[in-house]
Amino acid sequence: MSTTTLTPAPTGTTGGPAPATKLHDEGGIGLRNNLRHIGALVRRNLLQIKKDPESMFDALLMPVIFVLLFVYVFGGSVGGSMGGGRQEYLNYLIPGLMAMMGMNIAMAVGSGVNDDFRKGVMDRFRTMPIARSSVLIAKIVVELGRMMVATFILLGMGFALGLELHGSVLGLIGAIALSAAFGAAIMWIFILLGLAMKTPQAVQGMGMLVMMPLQFGSSIFAPPTTMPGWLQSFTDYNPLSNLADAARGLMMGTPLGHSVWLTLGWAAVITAAVAPLAVSKFRKKS
Repeated sequence: MSTTTLTPAPTGTTGGPAPATKLHDEGGIGLRNNLRHIGALVRRNLLQIKKDPESMFDALLMPVIFVLLFVYVFGGSVGGSMGGGRQEYLNYLIPGLMAMMGMNIAMAVGSGVNDDFRKGVMDRFRTMPIARSSVLIAKIVVELGRMMVATFILLGMGFALGLELHGSVLGLIGAIALSAAFGAAIMWIFILLGLAMKTPQAVQGMGMLVMMPLQFGSSIFAPPTTMPGWLQSFTDYNPLSNLADAARGLMMGTPLGHSVWLTLGWAAVITAAVAPLAVSKFRKKS
């Protein structure tokens, strides 16, 4: 990564303070250098995970716990109401949990950004001749990698318990890609929370307030047809419901409707609205 040498400015004959030195010109950074900087920051974040392997515990263990908990606690009753049993519920649940992985992993992004600021790491990055967005994009790239690890463990658990893939392999790949695209968009929201909140604990607390209604007020865990009317209305507009329904349609070969395009639309709108705010907040945060 390129470095900047700062030369003290002359004070002049008046003895007044030296003018402020401009550390870098972000607008002059080209695409090639931007990609190189992102790659270097991704490597730095991966080395952090290597030094602290416990940071992977959520991605490694969370899919196992959720599958076992929901399949064996709720699978009999919810699966029975769907006209089957645990097997029927397993086929319903796994695509829904894929939609949930992105949100759970995204919360760690906000906490990590907040913690880096508190440790002074981000102040160091802001004095370097790199684009502000490259620091945040590198965070998202690494977290997407963690999300993919969690997703593959989730699918492995599902197939081990008897998950039946009624759609095509391309449909499964499409469901994974769609979950990753939406997960990346959600990460911008949690990055903004991480920049706005004062402590990692505050980020986690606010994140839970955002996550709980969206996750449980959706079609992830149970069909909305059994919910009261007002909750069904919320579920219809919940982007996690669209993602869960799209993943089920792609994996199980059921009708997709507009769920895929709605999910992509949500991802595009969230990214376009929140990413510039997060970069601006990162630039101005003291």
